[in-house]
Amino acid sequence: MRILYSARMDNRPALPPEIARRRTFAIISHPDAGKTTLTEKFLLFGGAIQMAGQVRAKVEARRTRSDFMQMEKDRGISVSASAMSFDFKNFRFNLVDTPGHSDFSEDTYRTLTAVDAAVMVIDGAKGVESQTRKLFEVCRLRDLPILTFCNKMDRESRDTFEIIDEIQENLAIDVTPASWPIGVGREFLGCYDLLRDRLELIDRADRNRVAESIAIDGLDDPKIAEHVPPHLLEKLREEVEMARELLPALDPQAVLEGHMTPIWFGSAINSFGVRELMEGIGTYGPEPQVQKAQPREIAPEEGKVAGFVFKVQANMDPKHRDRVAFVRMASGHFERGMKLTHVRTKKTMAISNPVLFLASDRELADEAWAGDIIGIPNHGQLRIGDTLTEGELLRVAGIPSFAPELLQTCRAGDPMKAKHLDKALSQFAEEGAAKVFKPTFGSGFIVGVVGALQFEVLASRIEMEYGLPVRFEPSQFTSARWMAGDKAAVDAFAAKNKQHVATDNDGDLVYLTRMQWDIDRVERDHPEIRLTATKEMMV
Repeated sequence: MRILYSARMDNRPALPPEIARRRTFAIISHPDAGKTTLTEKFLLFGGAIQMAGQVRAKVEARRTRSDFMQMEKDRGISVSASAMSFDFKNFRFNLVDTPGHSDFSEDTYRTLTAVDAAVMVIDGAKGVESQTRKLFEVCRLRDLPILTFCNKMDRESRDTFEIIDEIQENLAIDVTPASWPIGVGREFLGCYDLLRDRLELIDRADRNRVAESIAIDGLDDPKIAEHVPPHLLEKLREEVEMARELLPALDPQAVLEGHMTPIWFGSAINSFGVRELMEGIGTYGPEPQVQKAQPREIAPEEGKVAGFVFKVQANMDPKHRDRVAFVRMASGHFERGMKLTHVRTKKTMAISNPVLFLASDRELADEAWAGDIIGIPNHGQLRIGDTLTEGELLRVAGIPSFAPELLQTCRAGDPMKAKHLDKALSQFAEEGAAKVFKPTFGSGFIVGVVGALQFEVLASRIEMEYGLPVRFEPSQFTSARWMAGDKAAVDAFAAKNKQHVATDNDGDLVYLTRMQWDIDRVERDHPEIRLTATKEMMV
């Protein structure tokens, strides 16, 4: 058995064993690259489920575990990040399945603040697509290590060198192959494992079965000819020789620094290549890392507990009308029943019912370590960006909130239920599912989102969770910007421009615009006022 590489990104002291075995990562991809199917197979190989639920399955028992909203189940897409914790060999994986659809990218951006690495899934036929590129750039801004999985090799795919070249050119990152495909489409037999010198063969008969693995002594081992036809074997030897000459060797430190990505080839739906990818995450992925905070950073090996909220989800279980804050543990050893300081309010909270997730399924968490993601049921006390500590007033930094790209007014189908709508919209604003603005001039609410599909999701959830039909209508405004600057100057400007001013769910002032000219006018005539398209949710 191989000795595992110690996944450290610095020269800090060795982590306690329980923390060192944690691997906390997100899966990112363009829609329909197979991300949710890969997540299912991770759970299968980790022993968390007995049978993977296919995304397009029709039987309820085969629903995917990571999609828990009704709309996700109906459409076969992920619209909300979900967390899953499970063991694989001697590692503890904390996996976050993120929305692939660009309309829900803000949820994905926030999730990337809570993980130490990302697995990038690419469709072998399509290569690097637009959403993949956007999410990669976010990873790069955070210096996240990236491991790549090229999926759907059992279908007609592009040339392997072409895929690697596209990743290197489009994403400006070194790529090193961890495996090499043998054939593509109908001729796809499996892969040659470059790291372990093994022949990995696909089993198309049983999609939930671990494929056959054969130890060999290099590509000249005559044993290979028993499993690979001559024309494919000749091509494999030629391509692997070229790859070893032209592509960089695997450098674990370069991977941890985000300069290099190892790439595995496989077929998630056939369970092929998944186990090798998981072993790669354990071996080359980072241990829990230092979290940026004010007034100081938080190191995972610290004895005292600290954690931060990166997501809030209401009604994960509609029967209980619950509200759960997703908390990334940043340091220490948490135990159920601990009392932690809620830094924003400076009040003490007794954490008596923390949970660990398997998407919508959950179990009581008796303990958690730095790197883990736990859920804390609450009644609205916890917001995105909140920090919990054992007393020290630390505030985790860098969780972004983005200005919406689409604005619409929202009205209740029944005018008598306006208060219910107020409560529902406030809840979704606190979740981060939408921006909700209350104009200072006039009535009603203006809802802002990144993509049009979010309006459909919101309408569906408000009706399902609150029994309240709503309608979204076009707004006169097209964009929103937060106002910053000297408080007296901002207040004076807001008083003179009431028809353009609203407050968001936190009570912060927002400038609503009809066109770019409105923004240009403020910047020209009121240099003391700053209009910003992002707001850091550090509270």
